[in-house]
Amino acid sequence: MRVVMMTWEYPPRIVGGISRHVEELSWALAERGVEVDVVTCAFADSPTHEVVRGVSVHRVQPYSPANDFVHWVQQLNAAMFDRANDLATRWRDVVASPRSFGAESGVFIHAHDWVAHFGSARLKHALRLPLIGTIHATEHGRNRGIHTSGQAYISSVERELTTEAWRVIVCSEYMKRECEEALGTPWDKMDMIPNGINAHKFDFDFPASEAAAFRSTFAAPEEHLVMFTGRLVHEKGAHLLIEATRRLRDQMLPVKLVIVGGGHRQHLVDLANALGIANNVFFTGFIPDDTLLRLYKVADVACYPSLYEPFGIVALEAMAAGTPVVVSDAGGLREIVKHDQTGTVVWSGNLDSLVWGIRRAVIEREHVRWMAGNAWHEVRTRFSWGTIADQTLGVYRRVWDEFVASLWSER
Repeated sequence: MRVVMMTWEYPPRIVGGISRHVEELSWALAERGVEVDVVTCAFADSPTHEVVRGVSVHRVQPYSPANDFVHWVQQLNAAMFDRANDLATRWRDVVASPRSFGAESGVFIHAHDWVAHFGSARLKHALRLPLIGTIHATEHGRNRGIHTSGQAYISSVERELTTEAWRVIVCSEYMKRECEEALGTPWDKMDMIPNGINAHKFDFDFPASEAAAFRSTFAAPEEHLVMFTGRLVHEKGAHLLIEATRRLRDQMLPVKLVIVGGGHRQHLVDLANALGIANNVFFTGFIPDDTLLRLYKVADVACYPSLYEPFGIVALEAMAAGTPVVVSDAGGLREIVKHDQTGTVVWSGNLDSLVWGIRRAVIEREHVRWMAGNAWHEVRTRFSWGTIADQTLGVYRRVWDEFVASLWSER
């Protein structure tokens, strides 16, 4: 079985959750004997081709300087198509007579989100091979509706991807509903396969003395360390965490908020200054993985008060680290975290509820640690990449069986 993954982000190029998703999924598929090629965007100081854990990664440059993001996407897709089409010479026999090959020898194109749509759809028609699409989020959901011509364009491309795809993979039941309502994707065309986490990356030696010294670089011993990881955009709710920090400190609870994430943050810095808690909010910017993993380990609680969240991989990371979690009930988060069993779920956009959840997490320590233990075990079963790769292979096999039985596979 062979699959070419088309994605605009792949480590070390990390924009959102797609990058880690494709990396971990491709590794798990390769471990199961799948020949995986990832075609993605070039990144500074990264090789144009490398093989990592059995996955062949191909990085390409957009063909010409772009006028805007959409133009850049088109130029990138042209380069991605050409590179993937070159790879097709290895699949010549299957492409020529797909009906002669079973699913275990099939070839698939797997596109991740709208940015990879154009090259993927073109490759599908050039080779007459089945396309699987994964929708990680929608423009409608990110913006709580479509309000501009640019948003309408992106939404239309998302709709095209779900139309061209043989099957559509989404990461939560919430996303199934969103794709049906916002993109018109038929319910029975979608497969829900959650995102995953490599929980073993948290299995490292971290002595108590070393952990205490590390923690002291972020918070004083008497402070409750609350951490947030994610893009610093409105939909992730970091502004609500800053407001909650002020409320909690007014209640004489010494909370120290650590916000991890790159990109524009001045609006959040200004908010912390306006609320008089600039010294109680620590912006780390981008930090390397080894630092982030240790931060999870020393945090008293990880909090994700999203207003929109298709899934929420960061919540899985905290759960895998054994860190208590407080999440909003937005989107897929409420499917990951079971309230009062594996974490605390609060009302999205409700500051009073968020303050209650954080206060509970730092005060009711015995119950909170019990929930964190439950979460630790669940992450290692339900959300393991091995489980998710097996579910993805099930989709591939179904698609190939349907494809070879269809008229479209005739040459």
